[in-house]
Amino acid sequence: MRRQSLLFVAVLAIPALLAASSPKLLVSWRNPNYSGGGFKNVLVLAINGKAENRAEFEDVLVEAIVRPGVQATQSYVFLPRPDVTPIDINDLKAVIREQKFDGIVVARLTKREQKTTYVPGEIYTPLPYYGTFYGYYGAVYPIVYSPGYLQKESVAQVETNFYSTAKPDGELVWTGTTNTFDAKSPMKVIKQLAKVVVEELESQRVIDQRP
Repeated sequence: MRRQSLLFVAVLAIPALLAASSPKLLVSWRNPNYSGGGFKNVLVLAINGKAENRAEFEDVLVEAIVRPGVQATQSYVFLPRPDVTPIDINDLKAVIREQKFDGIVVARLTKREQKTTYVPGEIYTPLPYYGTFYGYYGAVYPIVYSPGYLQKESVAQVETNFYSTAKPDGELVWTGTTNTFDAKSPMKVIKQLAKVVVEELESQRVIDQRP
């Protein structure tokens, strides 16, 4: 009887393990107060992680976003940086202004022990500094570039925000946070992650669907 019970528990655990092995959105929130139009020129920015993983993620996300009438560009084209070097916020502002980006997709890895602020059954409200792009970047970059922030984790969680640049400091349009997924081979999950994010951006009508 005990053996059967253990087997039953193990069988129940298999779907949960499989679910945690690939990225899926746990939280998706669109700003109900945003009233702007569509986006034509989007900057894609991964703000932490190893340089090669950031570049790969930006490449794949750019490829997924680009469609007729919409172009997207990797941040490393304008702001190359080594593994642990943050982008100076003034340089970032200059690039956004000079290249006339009207939208920004920014993604960051979060620690395993960090939890989303979402509580089932309640209205999801992003943290106060999420509301503007520069407020968000100013708040998180000292954290994500602090020593020891990115340990050798076997699992990861990714937070992605989409900002409009129509207002001087940028305005949050959409934010999403994934489940905790297997990150032993990050290159293998990057395409899955980009697909999940872009499909949700289309679903939320932040970007137009491909024809």
